[in-house]
Amino acid sequence: MNEHVNVPPGGASGPDTGHSLPHNVEAEQQLLGAILGANDVLDRVDDLVKPDHFHDPVHRAIFAMAQARIAKGLATDATTLKNFVADIPGLKELGGAEYLLRLQLSAIATSAARDYAQLIHDLAVRRELIALGQRVSDRARTMREDVSPDDQIVTAETELFTLASSGTTARGFQSFLSALYDAVNTANAAYNRGGKLAGLSTGLNDLDRMLGGLHKSDLLILAGRPSMGKTSLATNIAFNVAKAWKRGRRDDGTEGTVDGGVVGFFSLEMSAAQLAQRVLSEAAEIPSELIRKGDLTEAEFERYLHAARDLERCPLFIDDTPALPIGQVAARARRLKRAPQGLDLLIVDYLQLLRGSGRSENRVNEISEITQGLKAIAKELDIPVIALSQLSRQVESREDKRPQLSDLRESGSIEQDADVVMFVYRGEYYKEREKPGEENLEAMTKWQQDMEQLHGKAEVIIGKQRHGPVGTVELSFEGRFTRFGNLVKPWQQGADPGY
Repeated sequence: MNEHVNVPPGGASGPDTGHSLPHNVEAEQQLLGAILGANDVLDRVDDLVKPDHFHDPVHRAIFAMAQARIAKGLATDATTLKNFVADIPGLKELGGAEYLLRLQLSAIATSAARDYAQLIHDLAVRRELIALGQRVSDRARTMREDVSPDDQIVTAETELFTLASSGTTARGFQSFLSALYDAVNTANAAYNRGGKLAGLSTGLNDLDRMLGGLHKSDLLILAGRPSMGKTSLATNIAFNVAKAWKRGRRDDGTEGTVDGGVVGFFSLEMSAAQLAQRVLSEAAEIPSELIRKGDLTEAEFERYLHAARDLERCPLFIDDTPALPIGQVAARARRLKRAPQGLDLLIVDYLQLLRGSGRSENRVNEISEITQGLKAIAKELDIPVIALSQLSRQVESREDKRPQLSDLRESGSIEQDADVVMFVYRGEYYKEREKPGEENLEAMTKWQQDMEQLHGKAEVIIGKQRHGPVGTVELSFEGRFTRFGNLVKPWQQGADPGY
Protein backbone atom coordinates (compact mmCIF):
# COMPACT_ATOMS: atom_id res chain seq x y z
CA MET A 1 0.00 0.00 0.00
CA ASN A 2 1.42 3.37 -1.01
CA GLU A 3 1.98 5.81 1.80
CA HIS A 4 1.52 9.48 0.91
CA VAL A 5 4.50 11.45 2.15
CA ASN A 6 3.51 14.57 4.02
CA VAL A 7 6.23 17.15 4.58
CA PRO A 8 5.25 20.44 6.24
CA PRO A 9 5.05 23.40 3.80
CA GLY A 10 8.50 24.77 3.26
CA GLY A 11 10.09 21.32 3.65
CA ALA A 12 13.77 21.57 4.33
CA SER A 13 13.59 25.23 3.40
CA GLY A 14 12.48 26.12 6.89
CA PRO A 15 9.18 26.79 8.67
CA ASP A 16 6.29 28.51 6.93
CA THR A 17 6.07 32.06 8.22
CA GLY A 18 2.80 32.84 6.48
CA HIS A 19 4.67 34.81 3.80
CA SER A 20 6.33 31.91 1.94
CA LEU A 21 6.66 32.03 -1.82
CA PRO A 22 4.16 30.03 -3.94
CA HIS A 23 5.08 26.35 -3.94
CA ASN A 24 3.64 22.82 -3.67
CA VAL A 25 5.86 20.36 -1.87
CA GLU A 26 3.47 17.45 -2.51
CA ALA A 27 3.64 17.99 -6.31
CA GLU A 28 7.44 17.97 -6.12
CA GLN A 29 7.34 14.76 -4.12
CA GLN A 30 4.97 13.09 -6.56
CA LEU A 31 7.12 13.99 -9.57
CA LEU A 32 10.36 12.84 -7.95
CA GLY A 33 8.68 9.57 -6.86
CA ALA A 34 7.42 8.98 -10.42
CA ILE A 35 10.92 9.54 -11.86
CA LEU A 36 12.52 7.21 -9.31
CA GLY A 37 9.89 4.58 -10.09
CA ALA A 38 10.19 4.89 -13.89
CA ASN A 39 13.19 6.75 -15.31
CA ASP A 40 11.55 7.34 -18.70
CA VAL A 41 9.18 9.80 -16.99
CA LEU A 42 12.05 12.31 -17.06
CA ASP A 43 11.96 12.36 -20.87
CA ARG A 44 8.32 13.42 -20.74
CA VAL A 45 8.89 16.36 -18.40
CA ASP A 46 12.46 17.42 -19.18
CA ASP A 47 11.28 20.33 -21.33
CA LEU A 48 9.14 21.71 -18.49
CA VAL A 49 11.18 21.38 -15.31
CA LYS A 50 14.75 22.14 -14.36
CA PRO A 51 16.39 21.77 -10.94
CA ASP A 52 15.86 25.49 -10.19
CA HIS A 53 12.10 25.05 -10.58
CA PHE A 54 11.92 23.04 -7.35
CA HIS A 55 11.20 25.19 -4.33
CA ASP A 56 12.54 22.75 -1.74
CA PRO A 57 16.37 22.67 -1.94
CA VAL A 58 16.42 18.98 -1.00
CA HIS A 59 14.10 18.16 -3.91
CA ARG A 60 16.22 20.39 -6.15
CA ALA A 61 19.34 18.39 -5.29
CA ILE A 62 17.61 15.00 -5.70
CA PHE A 63 16.21 15.99 -9.12
CA ALA A 64 19.60 17.27 -10.33
CA MET A 65 21.31 14.07 -9.20
CA ALA A 66 18.67 11.84 -10.82
CA GLN A 67 18.79 13.90 -14.02
CA ALA A 68 22.57 13.57 -14.26
CA ARG A 69 22.51 9.78 -13.69
CA ILE A 70 19.66 9.13 -16.15
CA ALA A 71 21.49 11.22 -18.76
CA LYS A 72 24.42 8.79 -18.43
CA GLY A 73 22.07 5.82 -18.91
CA LEU A 74 22.42 4.65 -15.28
CA ALA A 75 19.49 3.02 -13.48
CA THR A 76 18.21 5.54 -10.94
CA ASP A 77 15.93 4.66 -8.04
CA ALA A 78 15.87 4.87 -4.25
CA THR A 79 18.32 1.96 -3.95
CA THR A 80 20.94 3.16 -6.45
CA LEU A 81 20.83 6.73 -5.13
CA LYS A 82 21.07 5.96 -1.41
CA ASN A 83 24.89 5.91 -1.39
CA PHE A 84 25.17 9.33 -3.06
CA VAL A 85 22.72 11.50 -1.10
CA ALA A 86 24.33 11.60 2.33
CA ASP A 87 25.85 15.04 1.70
CA ILE A 88 22.62 16.74 0.60
CA PRO A 89 21.96 19.47 3.21
CA GLY A 90 18.63 19.02 4.98
CA LEU A 91 18.00 15.44 3.83
CA LYS A 92 18.99 13.94 7.19
CA GLU A 93 16.16 15.86 8.91
CA LEU A 94 13.68 14.25 6.49
CA GLY A 95 14.87 10.73 7.17
CA GLY A 96 18.02 10.43 5.07
CA ALA A 97 18.12 7.73 2.38
CA GLU A 98 14.81 6.33 3.67
CA TYR A 99 13.14 9.52 2.38
CA LEU A 100 13.99 8.47 -1.20
CA LEU A 101 12.22 5.14 -0.70
CA ARG A 102 9.15 6.89 0.72
CA LEU A 103 9.13 9.20 -2.30
CA GLN A 104 9.29 6.28 -4.73
CA LEU A 105 6.57 4.29 -2.95
CA SER A 106 4.28 7.31 -2.60
CA ALA A 107 4.05 8.12 -6.31
CA ILE A 108 0.39 7.70 -7.31
CA ALA A 109 0.59 7.38 -11.13
CA THR A 110 3.26 8.14 -13.68
CA SER A 111 0.55 9.23 -16.15
CA ALA A 112 0.02 12.37 -14.03
CA ALA A 113 3.72 13.29 -14.05
CA ARG A 114 3.29 15.87 -16.81
CA ASP A 115 0.56 17.64 -14.81
CA TYR A 116 2.77 17.78 -11.72
CA ALA A 117 5.67 19.09 -13.83
CA GLN A 118 3.46 21.84 -15.28
CA LEU A 119 2.34 22.85 -11.78
CA ILE A 120 5.95 22.96 -10.51
CA HIS A 121 6.97 25.05 -13.56
CA ASP A 122 4.07 27.50 -13.13
CA LEU A 123 4.78 28.00 -9.44
CA ALA A 124 8.46 28.61 -10.22
CA VAL A 125 7.42 31.29 -12.74
CA ARG A 126 5.25 32.92 -10.07
CA ARG A 127 8.19 32.97 -7.66
CA GLU A 128 10.42 34.49 -10.35
CA LEU A 129 7.78 37.15 -11.02
CA ILE A 130 7.86 38.08 -7.36
CA ALA A 131 11.68 38.17 -7.42
CA LEU A 132 11.63 40.23 -10.63
CA GLY A 133 9.27 42.72 -9.02
CA GLN A 134 11.62 42.98 -6.06
CA ARG A 135 14.61 43.58 -8.38
CA VAL A 136 12.73 46.28 -10.26
CA SER A 137 11.82 47.92 -6.96
CA ASP A 138 15.40 47.72 -5.66
CA ARG A 139 16.86 49.15 -8.88
CA ALA A 140 14.34 52.00 -8.86
CA ARG A 141 15.38 52.92 -5.31
CA THR A 142 19.08 52.96 -6.24
CA MET A 143 20.11 56.32 -7.67
CA ARG A 144 22.87 55.99 -10.29
CA GLU A 145 23.93 58.66 -12.76
CA ASP A 146 24.84 56.12 -15.48
CA VAL A 147 21.46 54.33 -15.38
CA SER A 148 18.37 56.28 -16.41
CA PRO A 149 14.77 55.27 -15.60
CA ASP A 150 14.31 54.43 -19.31
CA ASP A 151 17.24 51.99 -19.08
CA GLN A 152 15.63 50.38 -16.04
CA ILE A 153 12.35 49.97 -17.91
CA VAL A 154 14.16 48.30 -20.83
CA THR A 155 15.94 45.93 -18.43
CA ALA A 156 12.68 45.06 -16.68
CA GLU A 157 10.86 44.43 -19.95
CA THR A 158 13.70 42.25 -21.23
CA GLU A 159 13.60 40.15 -18.06
CA LEU A 160 9.81 39.92 -18.23
CA PHE A 161 9.82 38.82 -21.87
CA THR A 162 12.50 36.20 -21.15
CA LEU A 163 10.39 34.89 -18.28
CA ALA A 164 7.23 34.88 -20.42
CA SER A 165 9.08 32.88 -23.09
CA SER A 166 10.58 30.34 -20.72
CA GLY A 167 9.72 26.80 -21.67
CA THR A 168 8.81 27.82 -25.23
CA THR A 169 11.79 29.45 -26.92
CA ALA A 170 14.60 27.50 -25.23
CA ARG A 171 14.24 24.39 -27.36
CA GLY A 172 17.75 23.02 -27.04
CA PHE A 173 18.75 20.12 -29.29
CA GLN A 174 16.09 18.43 -31.39
CA SER A 175 16.30 15.23 -33.40
CA PHE A 176 16.86 15.39 -37.14
CA LEU A 177 13.47 13.70 -37.56
CA SER A 178 11.85 16.59 -35.69
CA ALA A 179 13.73 19.11 -37.83
CA LEU A 180 12.64 17.23 -40.98
CA TYR A 181 9.04 17.36 -39.81
CA ASP A 182 9.25 21.16 -39.36
CA ALA A 183 10.87 21.56 -42.79
CA VAL A 184 8.18 19.45 -44.51
CA ASN A 185 5.44 21.42 -42.74
CA THR A 186 6.96 24.69 -43.97
CA ALA A 187 7.17 23.39 -47.54
CA ASN A 188 3.61 22.07 -47.33
CA ALA A 189 2.31 25.44 -46.10
CA ALA A 190 4.14 27.14 -48.98
CA TYR A 191 2.69 24.70 -51.51
CA ASN A 192 -0.85 25.10 -50.21
CA ARG A 193 -0.65 28.89 -50.15
CA GLY A 194 -1.89 30.64 -53.27
CA GLY A 195 1.40 32.39 -53.96
CA LYS A 196 3.45 29.25 -53.22
CA LEU A 197 5.37 31.19 -50.55
CA ALA A 198 6.96 29.97 -47.34
CA GLY A 199 7.04 33.49 -45.86
CA LEU A 200 4.92 36.63 -45.69
CA SER A 201 3.94 38.05 -49.07
CA THR A 202 5.24 41.56 -49.83
CA GLY A 203 2.38 42.08 -52.29
CA LEU A 204 4.97 42.38 -55.09
CA ASN A 205 4.86 39.16 -57.10
CA ASP A 206 8.32 39.15 -58.69
CA LEU A 207 9.98 40.14 -55.42
CA ASP A 208 8.07 37.36 -53.64
CA ARG A 209 9.23 34.83 -56.23
CA MET A 210 12.86 35.83 -55.74
CA LEU A 211 12.71 35.87 -51.93
CA GLY A 212 10.06 33.21 -51.31
CA GLY A 213 8.33 35.84 -49.18
CA LEU A 214 9.59 37.36 -45.94
CA HIS A 215 10.87 34.55 -43.73
CA LYS A 216 10.63 34.37 -39.95
CA SER A 217 13.82 35.19 -38.02
CA ASP A 218 15.42 36.84 -41.11
CA LEU A 219 17.03 40.28 -41.06
CA LEU A 220 16.52 42.00 -44.42
CA ILE A 221 18.46 45.18 -45.25
CA LEU A 222 16.82 47.52 -47.76
CA ALA A 223 19.38 50.11 -48.87
CA GLY A 224 19.47 52.98 -51.31
CA ARG A 225 20.69 56.50 -51.96
CA PRO A 226 18.38 59.43 -51.08
CA SER A 227 15.34 59.80 -53.41
CA MET A 228 15.56 56.18 -54.62
CA GLY A 229 12.35 55.34 -52.76
CA LYS A 230 13.50 52.96 -50.01
CA THR A 231 11.03 54.43 -47.49
CA SER A 232 8.26 54.25 -50.10
CA LEU A 233 9.03 50.59 -50.82
CA ALA A 234 9.11 49.75 -47.11
CA THR A 235 5.82 51.59 -46.59
CA ASN A 236 4.25 49.78 -49.55
CA ILE A 237 5.32 46.40 -48.14
CA ALA A 238 4.03 47.32 -44.68
CA PHE A 239 0.67 48.38 -46.15
CA ASN A 240 0.38 45.25 -48.34
CA VAL A 241 1.13 42.93 -45.40
CA ALA A 242 -1.24 44.72 -43.00
CA LYS A 243 -4.01 45.00 -45.62
CA ALA A 244 -3.94 41.22 -46.20
CA TRP A 245 -4.08 40.41 -42.46
CA LYS A 246 -6.55 37.74 -41.39
CA ARG A 247 -6.85 36.03 -38.05
CA GLY A 248 -8.15 32.51 -37.54
CA ARG A 249 -7.30 28.96 -36.55
CA ARG A 250 -3.93 27.79 -37.85
CA ASP A 251 -2.95 24.26 -38.92
CA ASP A 252 -1.47 23.51 -35.48
CA GLY A 253 -4.81 24.31 -33.83
CA THR A 254 -3.73 27.63 -32.30
CA GLU A 255 -5.44 30.97 -32.87
CA GLY A 256 -3.48 33.68 -34.68
CA THR A 257 -2.48 35.20 -38.01
CA VAL A 258 -3.40 33.01 -41.00
CA ASP A 259 -2.69 35.51 -43.78
CA GLY A 260 -0.86 38.83 -44.07
CA GLY A 261 0.41 40.09 -40.74
CA VAL A 262 0.52 42.64 -37.96
CA VAL A 263 3.22 45.22 -38.75
CA GLY A 264 5.30 47.36 -36.40
CA PHE A 265 6.99 50.33 -38.10
CA PHE A 266 9.73 52.37 -36.41
CA SER A 267 9.85 55.66 -38.32
CA LEU A 268 12.85 57.52 -36.93
CA GLU A 269 12.91 60.17 -39.67
CA MET A 270 9.29 60.84 -40.58
CA SER A 271 6.41 61.52 -38.19
CA ALA A 272 3.58 59.02 -37.90
CA ALA A 273 1.26 61.51 -39.64
CA GLN A 274 3.64 61.85 -42.61
CA LEU A 275 3.93 58.10 -42.91
CA ALA A 276 0.15 57.70 -42.73
CA GLN A 277 -0.19 60.33 -45.45
CA ARG A 278 2.05 58.26 -47.75
CA VAL A 279 -0.07 55.17 -47.16
CA LEU A 280 -3.27 57.15 -47.79
CA SER A 281 -1.84 58.65 -50.99
CA GLU A 282 -1.20 55.15 -52.31
CA ALA A 283 -4.55 53.73 -51.18
CA ALA A 284 -6.63 56.69 -52.47
CA GLU A 285 -4.48 57.21 -55.60
CA ILE A 286 -4.16 60.92 -54.91
CA PRO A 287 -0.76 62.64 -55.32
CA SER A 288 0.78 63.29 -51.91
CA GLU A 289 1.59 66.93 -52.73
CA LEU A 290 -2.12 67.62 -53.38
CA ILE A 291 -2.98 66.07 -50.01
CA ARG A 292 -0.38 68.24 -48.28
CA LYS A 293 -1.72 71.42 -49.93
CA GLY A 294 -5.35 70.43 -49.50
CA ASP A 295 -5.85 70.97 -53.23
CA LEU A 296 -8.48 68.25 -53.68
CA THR A 297 -11.73 68.07 -55.60
CA GLU A 298 -14.83 66.94 -53.73
CA ALA A 299 -14.61 63.51 -55.39
CA GLU A 300 -10.94 63.16 -54.44
CA PHE A 301 -11.66 64.17 -50.84
CA GLU A 302 -14.46 61.57 -50.65
CA ARG A 303 -12.06 58.96 -52.02
CA TYR A 304 -9.48 60.07 -49.45
CA LEU A 305 -11.95 59.68 -46.55
CA HIS A 306 -13.15 56.31 -47.86
CA ALA A 307 -9.54 55.05 -48.00
CA ALA A 308 -8.96 56.33 -44.45
CA ARG A 309 -12.02 54.40 -43.20
CA ASP A 310 -10.80 51.23 -44.91
CA LEU A 311 -7.34 51.62 -43.40
CA GLU A 312 -8.68 51.92 -39.85
CA ARG A 313 -8.85 48.13 -39.72
CA CYS A 314 -5.23 47.60 -40.86
CA PRO A 315 -3.02 46.33 -38.01
CA LEU A 316 -0.16 48.76 -38.75
CA PHE A 317 1.49 50.27 -35.67
CA ILE A 318 3.86 53.23 -36.00
CA ASP A 319 6.45 54.45 -33.47
CA ASP A 320 8.01 57.75 -34.55
CA THR A 321 10.26 58.33 -31.51
CA PRO A 322 13.56 59.75 -32.86
CA ALA A 323 17.07 58.45 -32.03
CA LEU A 324 15.92 55.30 -30.25
CA PRO A 325 18.55 53.04 -28.64
CA ILE A 326 18.50 49.48 -30.00
CA GLY A 327 17.53 48.25 -26.51
CA GLN A 328 14.36 50.36 -26.62
CA VAL A 329 13.50 49.04 -30.09
CA ALA A 330 13.75 45.48 -28.76
CA ALA A 331 11.69 46.28 -25.66
CA ARG A 332 8.91 48.00 -27.63
CA ALA A 333 8.82 45.20 -30.20
CA ARG A 334 8.49 42.64 -27.40
CA ARG A 335 5.65 44.68 -25.89
CA LEU A 336 3.80 44.66 -29.22
CA LYS A 337 4.47 40.93 -29.65
CA ARG A 338 2.94 40.24 -26.21
CA ALA A 339 -0.21 42.24 -27.03
CA PRO A 340 -3.31 40.24 -28.06
CA GLN A 341 -2.87 40.89 -31.80
CA GLY A 342 0.84 39.87 -31.75
CA LEU A 343 3.52 41.01 -34.23
CA ASP A 344 4.39 39.44 -37.60
CA LEU A 345 6.72 41.96 -39.28
CA LEU A 346 8.98 44.72 -37.97
CA ILE A 347 10.32 47.59 -40.13
CA VAL A 348 12.97 50.11 -39.03
CA ASP A 349 13.48 53.31 -41.05
CA TYR A 350 16.43 53.57 -40.86
CA LEU A 351 19.21 51.82 -38.93
CA GLN A 352 21.76 54.69 -39.03
CA LEU A 353 19.29 56.76 -36.96
CA LEU A 354 19.29 54.18 -34.16
CA ARG A 355 21.65 54.45 -31.21
CA GLY A 356 23.70 51.75 -29.55
CA SER A 357 24.12 51.23 -25.84
CA GLY A 358 26.69 54.03 -25.63
CA ARG A 359 29.51 51.62 -24.81
CA SER A 360 30.87 51.33 -28.37
CA GLU A 361 34.17 53.06 -29.04
CA ASN A 362 33.34 54.20 -32.58
CA ARG A 363 30.52 54.40 -35.09
CA VAL A 364 31.49 51.19 -36.91
CA ASN A 365 31.27 49.21 -33.65
CA GLU A 366 27.99 50.95 -32.80
CA ILE A 367 26.47 49.97 -36.17
CA SER A 368 27.68 46.41 -35.57
CA GLU A 369 25.90 46.43 -32.19
CA ILE A 370 22.72 47.75 -33.86
CA THR A 371 22.65 45.15 -36.67
CA GLN A 372 23.35 42.34 -34.21
CA GLY A 373 20.53 43.67 -32.06
CA LEU A 374 18.12 43.72 -35.01
CA LYS A 375 19.06 40.15 -35.94
CA ALA A 376 18.54 39.10 -32.31
CA ILE A 377 15.04 40.67 -32.37
CA ALA A 378 14.20 38.72 -35.54
CA LYS A 379 15.28 35.42 -33.95
CA GLU A 380 13.85 36.08 -30.50
CA LEU A 381 10.41 37.18 -31.74
CA ASP A 382 10.49 34.74 -34.70
CA ILE A 383 9.52 37.42 -37.22
CA PRO A 384 11.14 39.00 -40.30
CA VAL A 385 12.79 42.37 -39.62
CA ILE A 386 13.34 44.84 -42.48
CA ALA A 387 15.87 47.57 -41.71
CA LEU A 388 16.48 50.43 -44.12
CA SER A 389 20.03 51.64 -44.63
CA GLN A 390 21.86 54.50 -46.28
CA LEU A 391 24.50 54.02 -48.96
CA SER A 392 27.83 55.83 -49.13
CA ARG A 393 28.39 58.64 -51.66
CA GLN A 394 30.87 56.58 -53.68
CA VAL A 395 27.87 55.39 -55.75
CA GLU A 396 27.63 58.87 -57.27
CA SER A 397 31.21 58.83 -58.53
CA ARG A 398 30.71 55.73 -60.72
CA GLU A 399 29.36 55.75 -64.24
CA ASP A 400 27.07 52.81 -63.44
CA LYS A 401 25.29 53.98 -60.33
CA ARG A 402 23.69 50.66 -59.51
CA PRO A 403 24.62 49.99 -55.87
CA GLN A 404 26.62 47.02 -54.64
CA LEU A 405 27.45 45.51 -51.25
CA SER A 406 30.61 47.59 -50.78
CA ASP A 407 28.46 50.76 -50.97
CA LEU A 408 26.81 50.03 -47.64
CA ARG A 409 27.92 52.51 -45.01
CA GLU A 410 29.83 50.68 -42.25
CA SER A 411 29.21 47.73 -44.60
CA GLY A 412 31.12 44.96 -42.80
CA SER A 413 28.69 44.33 -39.96
CA ILE A 414 25.56 45.09 -42.00
CA GLU A 415 26.49 42.64 -44.73
CA GLN A 416 27.59 40.01 -42.23
CA ASP A 417 24.50 40.08 -39.99
CA ALA A 418 21.88 40.38 -42.75
CA ASP A 419 20.19 37.35 -44.28
CA VAL A 420 19.13 39.44 -47.29
CA VAL A 421 20.56 42.69 -48.65
CA MET A 422 18.46 44.55 -51.24
CA PHE A 423 19.12 47.82 -53.05
CA VAL A 424 16.53 50.16 -54.55
CA TYR A 425 17.67 51.75 -57.81
CA ARG A 426 15.80 54.07 -60.19
CA GLY A 427 17.72 54.82 -63.39
CA GLU A 428 15.14 57.47 -64.29
CA TYR A 429 16.28 59.62 -61.35
CA TYR A 430 19.89 59.77 -62.60
CA LYS A 431 19.02 60.03 -66.31
CA GLU A 432 16.75 63.00 -65.57
CA ARG A 433 19.78 64.89 -64.29
CA GLU A 434 21.74 64.21 -67.49
CA LYS A 435 19.37 66.19 -69.72
CA PRO A 436 21.40 67.80 -72.55
CA GLY A 437 20.94 71.30 -73.90
CA GLU A 438 18.15 72.01 -76.39
CA GLU A 439 20.69 72.92 -79.09
CA ASN A 440 22.11 69.36 -79.21
CA LEU A 441 19.25 67.63 -81.06
CA GLU A 442 20.96 64.26 -81.42
CA ALA A 443 21.82 64.04 -77.73
CA MET A 444 18.33 65.27 -76.81
CA THR A 445 16.70 62.59 -78.98
CA LYS A 446 18.83 59.86 -77.40
CA TRP A 447 18.07 61.19 -73.92
CA GLN A 448 14.32 61.21 -74.60
CA GLN A 449 14.47 57.61 -75.83
CA ASP A 450 16.37 56.57 -72.71
CA MET A 451 13.89 58.40 -70.48
CA GLU A 452 11.01 56.66 -72.20
CA GLN A 453 12.64 53.28 -71.51
CA LEU A 454 13.27 54.11 -67.83
CA HIS A 455 10.07 56.01 -67.05
CA GLY A 456 7.98 54.50 -64.25
CA LYS A 457 10.43 51.67 -63.62
CA ALA A 458 12.55 50.71 -60.64
CA GLU A 459 14.93 47.89 -59.79
CA VAL A 460 15.35 45.98 -56.57
CA ILE A 461 18.82 44.47 -56.71
CA ILE A 462 19.25 41.50 -54.37
CA GLY A 463 22.96 41.61 -53.58
CA LYS A 464 22.90 38.92 -50.89
CA GLN A 465 20.45 36.19 -50.00
CA ARG A 466 21.63 33.58 -47.52
CA HIS A 467 19.08 30.98 -48.58
CA GLY A 468 18.33 31.89 -52.18
CA PRO A 469 19.48 33.43 -55.46
CA VAL A 470 20.76 36.95 -56.07
CA GLY A 471 19.63 39.05 -59.01
CA THR A 472 17.45 41.96 -60.05
CA VAL A 473 13.68 42.37 -59.78
CA GLU A 474 11.98 45.01 -61.91
CA LEU A 475 9.07 46.94 -60.40
CA SER A 476 6.84 49.77 -61.50
CA PHE A 477 7.11 53.09 -59.66
CA GLU A 478 4.45 55.80 -59.57
CA GLY A 479 6.11 58.85 -58.05
CA ARG A 480 2.82 60.74 -57.70
CA PHE A 481 1.52 58.16 -55.23
CA THR A 482 4.97 57.03 -53.94
CA ARG A 483 3.89 53.53 -54.95
CA PHE A 484 5.83 50.50 -56.15
CA GLY A 485 3.93 47.80 -58.01
CA ASN A 486 4.22 44.74 -60.21
CA LEU A 487 5.70 45.60 -63.59
CA VAL A 488 3.58 44.48 -66.54
CA LYS A 489 5.74 42.47 -68.92
CA PRO A 490 5.54 43.02 -72.72
CA TRP A 491 3.98 39.60 -73.29
CA GLN A 492 1.29 40.43 -70.71
CA GLN A 493 0.26 43.34 -72.93
CA GLY A 494 -0.45 41.01 -75.82
CA ALA A 495 3.00 41.15 -77.45
CA ASP A 496 4.81 38.07 -78.69
CA PRO A 497 6.54 36.49 -75.67
CA GLY A 498 9.46 35.45 -77.89
CA TYR A 499 9.38 31.70 -77.37
